[in-house]
Amino acid sequence: MNRLPAMEAAKRFILETFPTCQAALLSGSVVRGEETSTSDLDIVIIDESLRSEYRESFNLHGWPIEAFVHNRQTIQVYFKKDCQRARPSLPRMVSEGIPIIDHPIIPRLKEEANKLLRDGPPKWNRQTIDMKRYFLTDALDDFIGSKERGESIFIAGSIGESLHEFVLRTQGHWIGASKWITRALKEYDESFAEDFVEAFDLFYQKGNKQTIVRLVDSVLEPHGGRLFEGFSLGKNKI
Repeated sequence: MNRLPAMEAAKRFILETFPTCQAALLSGSVVRGEETSTSDLDIVIIDESLRSEYRESFNLHGWPIEAFVHNRQTIQVYFKKDCQRARPSLPRMVSEGIPIIDHPIIPRLKEEANKLLRDGPPKWNRQTIDMKRYFLTDALDDFIGSKERGESIFIAGSIGESLHEFVLRTQGHWIGASKWITRALKEYDESFAEDFVEAFDLFYQKGNKQTIVRLVDSVLEPHGGRLFEGFSLGKNKI
């Protein structure tokens, strides 16, 4: 089937599948000009007849389509959930979204989403920072000591996710997952993002662990460096 232009496909999808919804927004890579041959259409839908939210996938009009269906109450709940986990997927979709079906609620939702994105995620307290330092230290020790290539590969992957989270959360920035890890790092600091990618690339291509070790140490150093001795978790509950 020939692929329709993104907005035309989105409009047909809404008219055929959600004809009674009050509002709909097209979001994702197609509205950012970043679409690829495997891109889908991310569509946020507001339907006041629903009692609960849901997500559903479709293949229509030449596009894979992800529908994020909410009422006015559930979209507020998910805004808060996304902010608590520091990955603002739904606020970002609403902020960048182009109306497919317009409604007075859309400008209000966009205003709220934009404010949440500007404010950033909840700040980490000292206890959380120390806990994350400890687990990064533990993973780094495993990585340094690992003699088995397969184990080292997956330890490095774990360090990459934890390190990007540590950098961004301690600086009050949103985090990412999968491809959004490097995107989130670039939004924070393009130079650091390049160093981050290079460190892991050198390990995966040439087995050089030292660039990752130096990177982790440079991130931990302003917060007290590696942490092992004296760390305690849950002791005060006894």
